Amino acid sequence: MTNSLPAPLDVKLMNLTASVLFVGCAMAVLAAGAWWVLRYPGFAIARIVVQGELVHNNAVTLRANVAPHLAGNFFTVDLRAARNAFEQVPWVRRADVRREYPGSLRVELQEHDAVAYWGPESGSALVNRQGEVFEANVGDVEQDGLPRLLGPVGSSPEVLLMHGLLQPVFKPLGLEVETLELTGRGGWRATLDSDAVVELGGGTPQEVVQRTQRFTRTLTQVAAQYGRRVDALESADLRHAGGYALRMRGVSTVVPDATAAAGAVRRR
Repeated sequence: MTNSLPAPLDVKLMNLTASVLFVGCAMAVLAAGAWWVLRYPGFAIARIVVQGELVHNNAVTLRANVAPHLAGNFFTVDLRAARNAFEQVPWVRRADVRREYPGSLRVELQEHDAVAYWGPESGSALVNRQGEVFEANVGDVEQDGLPRLLGPVGSSPEVLLMHGLLQPVFKPLGLEVETLELTGRGGWRATLDSDAVVELGGGTPQEVVQRTQRFTRTLTQVAAQYGRRVDALESADLRHAGGYALRMRGVSTVVPDATAAAGAVRRR
């Protein structure tokens, strides 16, 4: 049996040098290939196709605004960065970006559907149908008569939901909730389109709605007793136990029970 002798040191060094050179050459070839892919004009993004129901944007403007922020070519472009670039455009809620061979990006956009203003009148915030707050030019709002909602940060879905619950309660009286505010203490305050301010109090949505329903069911009757219509209402406070207080133009009335007429009258 013949035992193999260990390779001489110089042979080991030659083998190691050859391996290093081979790896170095392979890496150089890969780097050159990557450089070629990055620079080759044939792999550039030749077209951006924008789809979706666009009301406040158009495809030409979107492409012009976003294209300068897209780095790389068809293979190397960061789709997440491209999506973020589109979603930074005003009125764009969501963007879905994908590659489409050869050399195209297809972008599916969803715009915000504004259903209310958010915050003070001096602001530029709006609320979409999902209850999300977004910034946009309020002058671009096409809908008339949008309500204004106010509340602590993060409360927009709750305020939008409450507005949807209260609106049909006031509708039989020919009144609409023009402004609805969730105060810092958890109480609700509604301003009607007649400029009347109604303190609705706190509690669960069901409790607030039930309290408001008792008020609206008796308001017409109370107003008629003093020769007034419901649009003569100036303010009301529903936070009283078992009743409410209200003020009407020319008459201020305190109702001790929500189903009673009037307990006391103070004329102005």
